[in-house]
Amino acid sequence: MAADKARAIVIRTFPFGDSSCVVTLFTREYGKLRALAKGAWRPKSAFDAALDLLSICEVLVLRKSSGGLDLVTEACLEHRFRVGKSQAAFLGGMDVAELLDALTADGDPQPELFDVAHSTLRILSAPRHADDPPTLANDLSGGPVRALVTHTELAMLRLAGHAPALVRCAECRGAVASTGRIAFGMLDGGVLCESCRRGKRAVVALSADCLAALRLLAAAPDAWRSLALPATTDSEVRAVMNTMLSHLLGKRPRVAPLLQSRSRQAPSRPS
Repeated sequence: MAADKARAIVIRTFPFGDSSCVVTLFTREYGKLRALAKGAWRPKSAFDAALDLLSICEVLVLRKSSGGLDLVTEACLEHRFRVGKSQAAFLGGMDVAELLDALTADGDPQPELFDVAHSTLRILSAPRHADDPPTLANDLSGGPVRALVTHTELAMLRLAGHAPALVRCAECRGAVASTGRIAFGMLDGGVLCESCRRGKRAVVALSADCLAALRLLAAAPDAWRSLALPATTDSEVRAVMNTMLSHLLGKRPRVAPLLQSRSRQAPSRPS
């Protein structure tokens, strides 16, 4: 049986026996794969650091047709995820891994989704050499990281077919308010006009500044680089993303809530 070559992001690992591990890989060519890497955790393993969590690597995989675990036979490290002292950058990478796992099915190739995740992990990761340009791992404030993560989450939701309606009413496609508090229906998948808001459940009220930030981060690929949000708006953006992801996934995400800034400002509770 010939092995398949793929570029992969390591999104989960756990031990199997004394020195092997089971890895979940999100590959550009074949989508999400679950595979056994024999001897990967031996002191002098041939895999070296290629299968560390959030590493980007090139792998050779023997695909199983019976529904069992695939087998990783080789892995060559392309980029090792390193974040220096930035806890926010580490959490951002873990959030990307959690969403890749939660939003995708096994064996469903989504190369655009891979490219978005790959780009974000490279930006979050520390430089490998002293003369490399600075990355977000050098920024300890967390603000730019949260903006990048929100942009990435919105891009991933769009590619997975769950993009929230942020410009027009999710129900009637009509115009929505541009000032004051704007209704956002979690079950409806986006903003709601005054007429469509009536009688809806699981609706939160967003500030105009929060909605403007979400629109910008969803529409402009590099907006996160220069976006400086007040602490209350930054916190509100993260709060609405956490609530949206909870409704979409059917459970509270493990990592996304940890990215919340210290400010307690948030959208009003769902009604």
